[in-house]
Amino acid sequence: MLSVIIPSYNEEGNIPKTASVISKLLSKENIDYELIFINDGSTDKSWELIKALSMSDEHIIGIDFSRNFGKESAIFAGLRAAKGDCCVLMDCDLQFPPEVMIEMYNIWLNNDIDVVEGKKRSRGKEKALYKAFSKLFYKLIGSSSGLDMQSASDFKLLDRSVVDSLNEMPERLTFFRAMSSWVGYKTETIYFDVAEREIGKSKWSVWSLIKFAISNITSFTSAPLQLVTICGIVTFLISEILGIMTLVQKILGTSAEGFSTVIILQLLTSSIIMFSLGIIGYYIAKIYEEIKHRPRYIVRDIAMSNDNKRTKERENDEN
Repeated sequence: MLSVIIPSYNEEGNIPKTASVISKLLSKENIDYELIFINDGSTDKSWELIKALSMSDEHIIGIDFSRNFGKESAIFAGLRAAKGDCCVLMDCDLQFPPEVMIEMYNIWLNNDIDVVEGKKRSRGKEKALYKAFSKLFYKLIGSSSGLDMQSASDFKLLDRSVVDSLNEMPERLTFFRAMSSWVGYKTETIYFDVAEREIGKSKWSVWSLIKFAISNITSFTSAPLQLVTICGIVTFLISEILGIMTLVQKILGTSAEGFSTVIILQLLTSSIIMFSLGIIGYYIAKIYEEIKHRPRYIVRDIAMSNDNKRTKERENDEN
């Protein structure tokens, strides 16, 4: 069985179409499936639509968060709830082409492959600033973690063994794209073109993307902490050079009046110290978030058809 995990945030315009398109496609291919919609604290009618669909279709399950916990939490809630032999992550706006999902499934079914990773051949219509920012982000996290993150996306098919490995990982602050690469397993890459969003607008603002980048870089790699060490070394070398220059000028009697050199050096070292303390403080905040051991998300409600409820009750009785 194929589990399709679909995080949703204020997607009332896309949910019915997404459910219909994917259901028809998988039924046509005679693939047993389940669609898991995760309502990530939407403020529109997304949950009402998901609930109605799940009540009328035994293939659809809805999970409703108590508030907005973010896409990462929604992804891992879907992985936790999935019962399939493999799982695919899909965006609710259908910018990930559903037809490619069939290709992924066939590659997994007919080969000894655990992960089929979708990489973007083209990113569709995006602003130049957004493209440049994305390229810089993946270059930074790729170089610091040793993983190939160029053109990476959440569009992946994962074997049950990979899903189980991800579900066993205990950290609260997650980054699915990197974690699904970090676990290893046999991987094959498939390229796709990002489709245009037909309904609604992207929920990502420039500020939310910046926060997303900073959070994921610091949660997955300690490279920024090494930057503190590098800054310290550079400052030490500069101070040594300025110190030697000042000493030579003093001996030769050509030293300039005033304290301009000292002031410049103090400003330089002070700015680096404050910058370093900011990085260290951010990591301490991350540690603080982890050691509180709060759940990644809180599920307020689960919606499924009566047939699914009876099946779940039988499974609980057997366990």
